Amino acid sequence: MFSRLRSDIQCILDRDPAARTAWEVLTCYPGLHALVLHRRAHWCWNHGFKWLGRFISHVSRWLTGIEIHPGAKIGERVFFDHAMGVVVGETAEIGDGCTIYQGVTLGGTSLYKGAKRHPTLGRDVVVSAGAKVLGGFEVGDGAKIGSNAVVIKPVPAGATAVGIPARIIPSKTGESADVAGTDRKFSAYGITQDDDPVSQALRGLIDNAAGQEHQIAMIWKALEQLCVQQQIQMPGDAATRETFEADKLNQLVGK
Repeated sequence: MFSRLRSDIQCILDRDPAARTAWEVLTCYPGLHALVLHRRAHWCWNHGFKWLGRFISHVSRWLTGIEIHPGAKIGERVFFDHAMGVVVGETAEIGDGCTIYQGVTLGGTSLYKGAKRHPTLGRDVVVSAGAKVLGGFEVGDGAKIGSNAVVIKPVPAGATAVGIPARIIPSKTGESADVAGTDRKFSAYGITQDDDPVSQALRGLIDNAAGQEHQIAMIWKALEQLCVQQQIQMPGDAATRETFEADKLNQLVGK
């Protein structure tokens, strides 16, 4: 029990630059308190003390602002960062090393009792503030859920989900940026500038348009030289210079 508590404290010290000491984490972090109380409630739930498990969960919600159903399964080194308003449903599963921010809902879309109604998060998943993950599907290892995203379908390992409803951006390397590499660099709130699919699409269109204008300008220059050689009048509207401001547009969309 104490070794697991030390592991929980250490994972918070590793991921939260505001955490200064283990004593501060132990006494002042509601996410840690919610985990400790949930383990008691989960034990009661699995051993037939359903009401007691629900009561401990209710007390935990009142003390921490984090509502975790006693039937939910939570792995090791899970960090509820800030986490006010987090709701974790009965059949939800949270893998080792996950990070859950404030306002997150791991909810269900079915009213059938006993069915798998809530999502399963793999290892090292980051669910950013305000995100809603709804349904009995899986979110793969190392995946990232953007702030305020509404996820209603499975997310592959290492992918990023953003938007309403969430759009899936596959991983470039097959791993999440949060866990790839030897240093296992952590990305706070899980989302970087390159994770916006709209910006990616716009940057692709801008680059393509700039390339086409460059090719057209080269064609006009070649025609100009040919016209000079053949002593032919060049059209007055020939676009021999590039005027498309690709760099300026890329800055507007966040490149």
